[in-house]
Amino acid sequence: MTAVLVVRHCATSGQEPDAPLTEAGCRQALELADRLSALPVDRVVSSPYARAVATIEPCARRSGLAIERDERLAERRISPQPVAHWRELVRRAFDDPDFALPGGESGQEALARGLAVLHELLDGPHRLPVAVTHGHLLALVLHSIDPGFGFAGWSGLRNPDLFRLERDERGRLSFARP
Repeated sequence: MTAVLVVRHCATSGQEPDAPLTEAGCRQALELADRLSALPVDRVVSSPYARAVATIEPCARRSGLAIERDERLAERRISPQPVAHWRELVRRAFDDPDFALPGGESGQEALARGLAVLHELLDGPHRLPVAVTHGHLLALVLHSIDPGFGFAGWSGLRNPDLFRLERDERGRLSFARP
């Protein structure tokens, strides 16, 4: 069985790509590093967004690992402009994965890029890689494994959140919070 740890970023001050972690988020990142340092983490791949990188930075520093940035772990782009009803658009991605606003990304498109990274990590030589991403993309991945993990699952995600994603010898994916 192969596994990857998937992390949702810590508490942040906003949704922009350069939004930093809050003070509480910085404390959460240190606590996450404490938790992950007990595991054989040997690779770190992160969304390029500032909040994702800052989430895993303490862990990477302690482990002596470089943070590899991968655009495919960035959050789903709902629209090129801010939208007031974004929560409803998140919900719709679980019900209609092909729906996209003009200039936005469908849930299916986001899922495809997210799964591509995770499968690459599962196929790689590392013992326990970590992928740091965002809530909507993470929820879409989990929903693809367990259709019962939909909008309510997304709503129940924490900052940070941690899932162990495993692939068995038949290629089936499963997940659990460790």
